Amino acid sequence: MAGATEFPGAERWVPAEATLPALREAVQTCRGCDLYRDATQAVMGSGEQDAAVMLLGEQPGDREDLAGEPFVGPAGRLLDRALADAGIDPGDTYVTNAVKHFRFAGRRGKQRIHKSPGRAHVLACQPWLDAELEAVRPRGVVILGGTAGKAVYGPAYKVGEQRGRLLEWPAGGHLARRPEWALATVHPSAVLRSRERDEMYAGFVADLRVAADVLGRTSADR
Repeated sequence: MAGATEFPGAERWVPAEATLPALREAVQTCRGCDLYRDATQAVMGSGEQDAAVMLLGEQPGDREDLAGEPFVGPAGRLLDRALADAGIDPGDTYVTNAVKHFRFAGRRGKQRIHKSPGRAHVLACQPWLDAELEAVRPRGVVILGGTAGKAVYGPAYKVGEQRGRLLEWPAGGHLARRPEWALATVHPSAVLRSRERDEMYAGFVADLRVAADVLGRTSADR
């Protein structure tokens, strides 16, 4: 795998005016890493620019790559159900991924299979995530899975050690306004793969309720 220094990174493709429409258009030209070669298109986030919470996943899957929208497959449907069960309005969320291109790894029948992006891909794509954070300025970020967590907190991040907890957003970086908090949890695809799906789903919803509670408190304070 190419090292982080071998990819130019996305910064040169990110527009100075970081509105969501501008980002969605510009991301299609990105050549910041090698993933664009096998992807149908780049997949920017989806949702309202004034969303209270950002949901951050890993990368587009097969269906997302074809549709050009994040979380439109089975994991997205499970996420929508879990948000509703946790008391979070899906209309008040912005959903995106740490990496904007599908990482192709072969086929299983007609279905294209992905593999997790490498650290170099995550680092190369970081400017897009930073631009989305600047555009949306969410109060909080729900971190879905390990790749998303590593994009925010670095390679030492482990879901099992952090899940269900409110975390401080890391210091430093270039954000004019950092999120007030982050919540660590699993990726919905991990729930779908689990042999104990009902139990894992209940835990996922319990994690999301932590975010729902803090959103409710901060809304009441405003």
